[in-house]
Amino acid sequence: MEQGEAAPPAAEEKGGEEEDDFGYRLFPDRNKKPQSFLVRSLFTFHNRCQLMLRMTLDTNPYAQLLLEAMKQSGCTVFNDRHFSCEDCDGCVSGGFDSATSQIVLCQNNIRHQSHMNRVVTHELIHAFDHCRAHVDWFKNVKHLACSEIRAANLSGDCTLMNEISRFKFGLKGHHQTCVRDRAIRSILAVRKVSKETAEKAVDEVFDACFNDLEPFGRIPHSKTDAKRAYKDFQNRDRYNANL
Repeated sequence: MEQGEAAPPAAEEKGGEEEDDFGYRLFPDRNKKPQSFLVRSLFTFHNRCQLMLRMTLDTNPYAQLLLEAMKQSGCTVFNDRHFSCEDCDGCVSGGFDSATSQIVLCQNNIRHQSHMNRVVTHELIHAFDHCRAHVDWFKNVKHLACSEIRAANLSGDCTLMNEISRFKFGLKGHHQTCVRDRAIRSILAVRKVSKETAEKAVDEVFDACFNDLEPFGRIPHSKTDAKRAYKDFQNRDRYNANL
């Protein structure tokens, strides 16, 4: 969670569960009637969010690879349909709403292009997992843990520079520690479970999910790594098409 990205689940589950709102409290605009384009165009946050989103989708190799992978998996992503810039709780930057297959971008909390790049990538990984697997976001905390591990591992959340900016330093195993910690934080943000429950879920699936590098094929520790992964993905597609 990028202080943080969260994955709010299906809207239809909200009303029937008294003990857990599944994280929707963090995304109050999910329950409001959509505003007209004219009204939304008057808000600077919304305009800025849309511009940064377009920049990410057009230029960021992490996002471009994921968009291509989603398309090949039969889940083409459309800007106007699958992304929504909204005001959110002060502690979150984005989320994936599996009920609508929408990525929520918290326009009041995303203020820099690099932050937008990470949020979009993080949530696209959730969307990719939702597309390729039968993820039970609501009832199976291990499924949520696995996707959060993958998102933290592959989105650039735990790059050296990002960790330094958080005043976190380490050498051996630091990347794995960062991924584990951020996955646990993400679960706790959207589920009313104990820290012990979140930690147990993450630890039980950590090795398998940390080593699941699809669709990147590697851990992209930098934009350069992501560009190479995107090129390799494109070449793999061309190779498979010629078989």
